[in-house]
Amino acid sequence: MWLARPLQERSTQLFLGILFLALIAVTALHLALPEGHPLHVSAYTVTLLGKYLCYALLAVAVDLVSGYLGILSLGHGAFFALGGYAMGMYLMRQIGDRGTYGDPVLPDFMVFLNWQELPWYWYGFDMAWFAFAMVLLVPGALALVFGWLAFRSRVTGVYLSIITQALTFALMLAFFRNEMGFGGNNGLTDFREILGFNLRSDATRLGLFIATGIALAIGYVVCRGIVTSKLGRVSVACRDAEARTRFLGYRVERVQLFVFVVSAMLAGVAGALYVPQVGIINPSEFSPIFSIEIVVWVALGGRATLYGAVIGAILVNYAKTVFTGVMPDAWLFALGALFVLVTVFLPQGIAGLLRKRRKTTDDGSGPSDAPTTAEATA
Repeated sequence: MWLARPLQERSTQLFLGILFLALIAVTALHLALPEGHPLHVSAYTVTLLGKYLCYALLAVAVDLVSGYLGILSLGHGAFFALGGYAMGMYLMRQIGDRGTYGDPVLPDFMVFLNWQELPWYWYGFDMAWFAFAMVLLVPGALALVFGWLAFRSRVTGVYLSIITQALTFALMLAFFRNEMGFGGNNGLTDFREILGFNLRSDATRLGLFIATGIALAIGYVVCRGIVTSKLGRVSVACRDAEARTRFLGYRVERVQLFVFVVSAMLAGVAGALYVPQVGIINPSEFSPIFSIEIVVWVALGGRATLYGAVIGAILVNYAKTVFTGVMPDAWLFALGALFVLVTVFLPQGIAGLLRKRRKTTDDGSGPSDAPTTAEATA
């Protein structure tokens, strides 16, 4: 089975081992140690780490298309936000008559805007299974339509990047409008519970953190399964020599479309897990700047590695947490400088540096017991 192949890789086993050890360590330090202990992990830190893992899953989705397919997508923030809005709509419907205005059907912002009935596209979001299905289907459907039109027309390179950026910018402007029925510039917030569990409970926050870690593990294995399969090899061929791949008889647009849709669905899952942990979703998540930041995460960690994208996402967002508290106005300049420095001095990112050091260590470890080429031939 194609999903079993990645589990036999040493790199995948190492990644999953580190991830699950981190989940266990954070859980133990949060539950076993009292709040006054210096090693205690607070509920706030658990939520912050859960947000980092959501970003890591999003970065893996972007690396799948940029690293292995050669598509520089500047619009994956749109898929992330759509998944978040799908989850936010479900969480809003769970409030019921406990809202400020006490309406059992309409969310508070609709009552405030004098809406008389629930829009048709909100129907079904009071059911968890429907909302969770929309988390996958809505970003996937948008990616399917957009990708079919773009890849069929053979739009590539910088032109495709500009179109993806225009897509997320158009969605941002649309969701800012109160007439759309998604809360306007305030978005969706004031969530109370998910699947019957209180979102303000420390136990629920810890559960969401663990669920996000498991989702990251599954997403990583799915992506590794794709890139190590025949489909993955064809994807790399499309990236390196698209015209030659077409000449060999492969339907390049179908390969691109499939990988693009899978990536969009993973981004939607990341957005859905992000919303209940941060407590809000608004149109700023559609911002083109956010989509560009994702590309920086992947570039810093190392393209076409998947685990490098995880490293980059966690490091950049940790730095963002620190620097925005110290010098909030200078963060974007620091991010731009970081991207330039990585491009010049680490073109293969942190993952490339790690591979280079490992290769140097292996070369200097002494003579190998493996036979030489001549000996093997004899």
